[in-house]
Amino acid sequence: MRSFATWTTGHRKTVIISWIVALFAMIAISGTVGADFSEEFSLPDSDSKEALDLLEEQFPAQSGEVAQIVFKAGTGVDAPTVKRKMERVFAEVEEEKHVSEVASPYGKGGGAAAISEDGKIAYATVQFDVAGPDLDTEEAKRVMETAQAAAGDGLQIELGGSPIEEVRGEEEEGFSEAIGLLAAIVVLLLTFGSVVAMGLPIITALFALGVGISFITLGTHVFNTADFAPQLAFMIGLGVGVDYALFILTRFRNGLTEGFEPRDAAIAAIDTAGRAVLFAAITVIIALLGMMLLGLSFLYGVAVAAALAVFFTMVSALTLLPALLTIVGRRVDRLRIPGLGRGKRSIDEGSWWQRWSNRIQRRPWTAALLSGALLLALCIPTLSLRLGTNDAGTDPEGTTTRQAYDLLAEGFGPGFNGPFVIAAELPEKGNDEVLQTLHNELQNEEGVEAVTDVTLNPAKTVGVFQLYPTTSPQSVDTTDLLDRIRDDSIPPAEEATGAQVHVGGVNAIFEDFGTAIAEKLPLFIGVVVLLSALLLMIVFRSIWVPVKAVLMNLLSIGAAFGLIVAVFQWGWGASLIGVDSTGPIISFFPIFLFSIVFGLSMDYEVFLMSRIHEEWEHTKDASEAVTRGLALTGRVITAAAAIMVTVFAAFMLGEDRIIKLFGLGLAAAVFIDAVIIRSVLVPAIMQLLGARAWWFPEWLDRILPKLHVEPEEGDPSPTGEHPVVQQPS
Repeated sequence: MRSFATWTTGHRKTVIISWIVALFAMIAISGTVGADFSEEFSLPDSDSKEALDLLEEQFPAQSGEVAQIVFKAGTGVDAPTVKRKMERVFAEVEEEKHVSEVASPYGKGGGAAAISEDGKIAYATVQFDVAGPDLDTEEAKRVMETAQAAAGDGLQIELGGSPIEEVRGEEEEGFSEAIGLLAAIVVLLLTFGSVVAMGLPIITALFALGVGISFITLGTHVFNTADFAPQLAFMIGLGVGVDYALFILTRFRNGLTEGFEPRDAAIAAIDTAGRAVLFAAITVIIALLGMMLLGLSFLYGVAVAAALAVFFTMVSALTLLPALLTIVGRRVDRLRIPGLGRGKRSIDEGSWWQRWSNRIQRRPWTAALLSGALLLALCIPTLSLRLGTNDAGTDPEGTTTRQAYDLLAEGFGPGFNGPFVIAAELPEKGNDEVLQTLHNELQNEEGVEAVTDVTLNPAKTVGVFQLYPTTSPQSVDTTDLLDRIRDDSIPPAEEATGAQVHVGGVNAIFEDFGTAIAEKLPLFIGVVVLLSALLLMIVFRSIWVPVKAVLMNLLSIGAAFGLIVAVFQWGWGASLIGVDSTGPIISFFPIFLFSIVFGLSMDYEVFLMSRIHEEWEHTKDASEAVTRGLALTGRVITAAAAIMVTVFAAFMLGEDRIIKLFGLGLAAAVFIDAVIIRSVLVPAIMQLLGARAWWFPEWLDRILPKLHVEPEEGDPSPTGEHPVVQQPS
């Protein structure tokens, strides 16, 4: 690391110019190629996937994207003026590109049943001839604008469906990112009190994210990537990027205070804090890429996107930042803002963090039991975690997708927003006996509101009908109905006729997705935990430090999940972050949160324990090592956590429910990790373990390679002496 930093600072102009060229080149290339996002949630070898494949291959007219034009008129939808206006709208929409048919409630296209019993609400189904990835959002936007232009004079027109959700998502992009960036700037100003010191972490993070997001855009052509991936990558990249730069910048400023020349201070910062940054980033990337073990293609794109963001922020912090620091030098504290930032004191002057550490270490059992009990209490709601689908019913009030959802529920029942698609490959051409039998049986099934007529494809080899539950897509009763149909109703029909029957639709896809994740989750968690523990073992040459780290990280993840359940499922304080409806947690969320939070928790573990380990190596006094380690890192870890918490919390201000989930989950996990675990539980446990914390079998020491997050004893600093670089108190 020292040699690497020496080269980087010695070729600082080359490094800076390379980053500038890379940024503009990648933006130009990605802008030319464009993105190809995919919302493909279906799973290979799942019932819902087979239903989708069957329709795409044999019944393409039923496999494209679908949108609904939902309208309500106080005078009734059959009023002549309303009917003329809406028929004109349907005709105009049908002329749009990729619209194969508009099924009107007035009879055209077989949609005559799409009028509510009171005659005031109706809907038309807009059938596109292409699937989601091939449908341009501009085309869906034109459909939306054409329909809504006719609203007014007592006529309400709203639109729903996946294509309209895509349009709404694009309109919201950029807001959360801007708020997150502003939050990082404010916290850095409060931390350093200098515009220059604030600007350097922001500049390095933005360069990294510019290159990283461009790579992510190109990656959408390789992996199925959800459209929220860049926003999630920006959130994570900004948080960790500013954190990494903060640790290195703090070491640099301390080096200047100790009399180092700017270049020597930059080299020393990379040789100390830079090691921890490198190791911490690797653990985050391992946790993120561990999702590839699940074999679920939908996860690949988002996992790679987040890992790329972390990778480039790490590279930027280790290359661009020291190059800039060498040029800026002692001007790093220029443009100070009066009243902000603190003076620096050494640990020997009796810092607050030293006094706090002494207080914890005097009563380690009390601190460990109280903090542990609090964490376990926060984990309790996790036992009620329910996975499912988040649909338009959880969209913000006032959006057209939410209002369309509410109108359909009002006019036709809550289950109308999440129909099951029951498709069958017929045993003989035109022989739809199996579907007719199922159709008649399911009409009388408990929990079924309505069943559409059976429709055959032109070749009469595939039949399909839709079933509308009495309960909403997010209801546990809807999931129970799906299970009964699959387990009890379909198998006898298949055995009697030889047909192959599958259940698709949004509910079925998310149910299959959740099941697949649950089956492979133990493997994923096991691999990520073992690899991370092995890395910690190699670095710290200890058995108990990795065990403690894994247990602490799992506690912080459990506590974060508990808060997520309390807010998004139970509704506790939900209105404070703009969540106006509760529901299950979307199926893929837990796997993402585990990966990200486990990696981020390792960040703080490495930053704190590397300093404790450094002090232990110097003094062999376990108690003093804990005191000095916490005293020397407490303030900077707290400042770094404050930045992450503020950045992540800022993303809760957006309207996208998924990003709100990540914002709250990540902000809560980092806050819990920094305030409870690193500041209380870890020092208490390390005090209780004493010298035993650093026990390591000799045979294992010989087998495992040696890596160092801090310079080895006797390593020279750029000035020729061992670098004892002090953190601010």
